[in-house]
Amino acid sequence: MRSSRAVPLTLAVVFAATACGAQVEPTAAAETVTVPRCGQQVAYRTPERVVTYEGGSSDKMFALGLTDKVRGYVMPPANPPVTESPYAAEYAKTELLSDDLLNRELVVDSGADMVVAGWRSGFSAERGITPELLDRLGIASFMHTETCYNYPGFPEKVAPLEGLYADMTRLGAIFRVPEKAAEVVGSMKQRVAAVAAQAPKSATPPSVFLYDSGTDRPNSAASQVPPNDIIRIAGGRNILADQNARWTDVGWETVVQRQPQIIMILDYGEQSAQQKIDFLKSLPILRSVPAVRDNRFFVLDYNEGISGPRNIDGLERFGAYLRELPR
Repeated sequence: MRSSRAVPLTLAVVFAATACGAQVEPTAAAETVTVPRCGQQVAYRTPERVVTYEGGSSDKMFALGLTDKVRGYVMPPANPPVTESPYAAEYAKTELLSDDLLNRELVVDSGADMVVAGWRSGFSAERGITPELLDRLGIASFMHTETCYNYPGFPEKVAPLEGLYADMTRLGAIFRVPEKAAEVVGSMKQRVAAVAAQAPKSATPPSVFLYDSGTDRPNSAASQVPPNDIIRIAGGRNILADQNARWTDVGWETVVQRQPQIIMILDYGEQSAQQKIDFLKSLPILRSVPAVRDNRFFVLDYNEGISGPRNIDGLERFGAYLRELPR
């Protein structure tokens, strides 16, 4: 079993894997903790110089009070400005290392001892930056559990919000702040439960289509990404929940056939949310879709739609939106 650092197991704090991470069995003067990285058990020393990719990774660190452990962040330009983030003050204390994609040279040059990113959302075999490669360089890596669905060799499939809880618990273990992680996860679960309790009850929940991008074929959210949980827990039904995938392309014919009552717009990229709405309204093929006909569009911030603490903000906002819809 490969680990990020070769260390005697007698020095490890070993975790028995659970849905949200593990239960701790500490040893005296422990130097490492063993935590799941997708389906692989990996031993971590406490990192001091972490590089984070995109808002979800940074926000997880900030929510755990670990700003001082962040060496810097990588934020592609399509992402919403960090000045608009609830964690804007924490970003201001942290260096922007690049406004491009994550790459090996940047990580090495920054002196990072750990990288936090997602599989195929930061880490990429095609671009030559993978956890396995970083292991060989002596640099630890942490992957968002939600992205482990199709990680080669060590997949891990969990509901997206369960993946968020797992990440907070696992990062709390790696950085030796388990109490803070338990507090954060407990608060998240309370907020989620409150939305679920208030969700409109209907034998036929309102159907929702998420529009990410695309003209010839729209890109949307299937069952393995946070918007699916946001829609479901708030009281709706993702029209692509039957697709066992993460982000996926579909045909416009599928959207028309499934007749969504609400279209959720993922707000990021060069097109504004309003430009995306205007585009959808301009398509003749969508004129019969109830969401377009009734002008029912909900805008989800990009960082509410990728794995991170802001998933809960997006859930609360969408829950309120559904409750306000006329029945």
